[in-house]
Amino acid sequence: MREQGKIMKVRKNSQGDITDVMLNDGNIYSITDAIELAKGHKIEGVNVGKAKNGREYLRSNPNGKESDNLDHLETF
Repeated sequence: MREQGKIMKVRKNSQGDITDVMLNDGNIYSITDAIELAKGHKIEGVNVGKAKNGREYLRSNPNGKESDNLDHLETF
């Protein structure tokens, strides 16, 4: 089984929404692909949430630290 990846950096659009993620192996995935990877337990430290409008989104697992929240990661 392949090791889980970890999100190291994010790319955001002009509204501040995360559009792409970079994993520790250097691979870049669209947020849609990253959500599918997270559903398959291939990205550590995140889970998939669902907004009231039904849209799925990626979020960090709760741990009490803001520094590793996706919105606080370095951008690329």
